[in-house]
Amino acid sequence: MKTIAAAFANHLLSGETTLCRAWRVTLIDGAVMGFTEHDAPLAFQGTAFEPASGFAATAAETASGLAATGAELRGGFSSEAIREADLAAGRFDGARVELFLVNWQAADEQHLLLTVQEIGDVSRAGAGFSAELRSIAHRLAQPEGRIYNRRCDAELGDNRCRVDMTLANRRLTGTVAEVANADRLVIAGLPVLDVGHFRLGACRFLGGALAGQRLAIEESAATETGSDGNRLTLALWLPMDASPETGDQVMLTVGCDKSFTTCRTHFSNALNFRGFPQMPGSDFAYSYVGGDTTHDGRVLYD
Repeated sequence: MKTIAAAFANHLLSGETTLCRAWRVTLIDGAVMGFTEHDAPLAFQGTAFEPASGFAATAAETASGLAATGAELRGGFSSEAIREADLAAGRFDGARVELFLVNWQAADEQHLLLTVQEIGDVSRAGAGFSAELRSIAHRLAQPEGRIYNRRCDAELGDNRCRVDMTLANRRLTGTVAEVANADRLVIAGLPVLDVGHFRLGACRFLGGALAGQRLAIEESAATETGSDGNRLTLALWLPMDASPETGDQVMLTVGCDKSFTTCRTHFSNALNFRGFPQMPGSDFAYSYVGGDTTHDGRVLYD
């Protein structure tokens, strides 16, 4: 139940109101931004709300109980605070969004918090963007704990995996030598590497237009000798949002297909494998006893 200050309540009942909406966005990194649909700056609760930011809210769903309702927020890149590069880098993912109803003639005293939501999926088209707003209740639908799976659920090199990423060229720094196309890069300044060395790994940009972005690698070729040292061609799973410049520094990390065989033979890390390789697959679990099958309790992996 919301409590409305008497002065604001009287303004709402007057029939002649000076109302607008304002959004306060708190990013995961702690940065706070304020936006309003009004044509002049507003300030309350220690936050400055920027006018004419291009924000516009669509129709929203509401429901009683713990149902996860949602809405959509649309805007343009007219504000210096909202840059396309930041959206592409995921800086706004999971941000907290507070929606206020404000009397712009007395914003400091007459404002009301309507909803608190989080930014979900963000899409961009031309000079504008749209962001899904999810109610806090959507967290109740998130999986908790572990899922039984034949493959490992740890991240390569984390505290559960414990693979030493400083060994055997598992993490290397190089520079962009050529952009073949939107999903193919040539990296220079590397040691001699075999084909597939960075397969299923990651490429993180340390500078340039894509600084901070981490892109998944589909496949990597063997290194070839060039004028600037050994070169390596990377095939990315998804196209890049912007084209990096020659000389931009990147960090390459090897990948893992999460199988027990790879963990044991390639990383010598079987003791820390976080999957369940003995679990039968769905085909086996739903099969039936037949004369040509063997059910003697032997292990199902090599």
